[in-house]
Amino acid sequence: MLYSEIKKQHLQKGHMKRIEKALDFQYITVHNTANPTSTAKNERDWLDNPQNNNTTGWHIAIDEIEAIEAIPITEIAYHAGDGKNGTGNTKSIGIEICESGNYAKTEQNAIELITSILIDKGWSTDRVKPHKHWSGKQCPRIILPYWDDFIKRIDEEVKRQKNKEVSSWAVDAMKWAIEKGITDGNRPKDVATREEIWTMLYRMRNVK
Repeated sequence: MLYSEIKKQHLQKGHMKRIEKALDFQYITVHNTANPTSTAKNERDWLDNPQNNNTTGWHIAIDEIEAIEAIPITEIAYHAGDGKNGTGNTKSIGIEICESGNYAKTEQNAIELITSILIDKGWSTDRVKPHKHWSGKQCPRIILPYWDDFIKRIDEEVKRQKNKEVSSWAVDAMKWAIEKGITDGNRPKDVATREEIWTMLYRMRNVK
């Protein structure tokens, strides 16, 4: 799931959880919702519930089906538990990973989302932090026991996504090769085997 695919359902300006101060976006903070029945939709609905009367918020909630942005990632949200001037709150976005349904799919969606942001920003996974990093809270409670593996999976997804990208200088050549039936355009940065080279040359024999 890419950042461009999330649903933007922003809290209205003036909402107590929408701080409306500019975020110096430097990090991504990962949370679990600590609610085994949570979905992105009901997490979003809870923000507007009158009983939810504190300033704690988040930027994005994600489940197995969708991701919802409640506070723009250009604005501060109090999610990290390190105070109004803490680095977690003032320099990171909070991503809430829901715990209901197919959790493995939800977590993979979160990995893909985080990856898309890292690639867009040109960042590495040292910018991805658990909630615990900022406040000491045991969060994300599901992921913490295998945090290193979670980061490794993001690194692998970054490599996979980058391998699908075509360098700007090769775009025209790729389009020509696809149009002529020489290649399908997949795996643009992979090393070609001799068999693949032979096949591409063979396909070129009638190219005009």
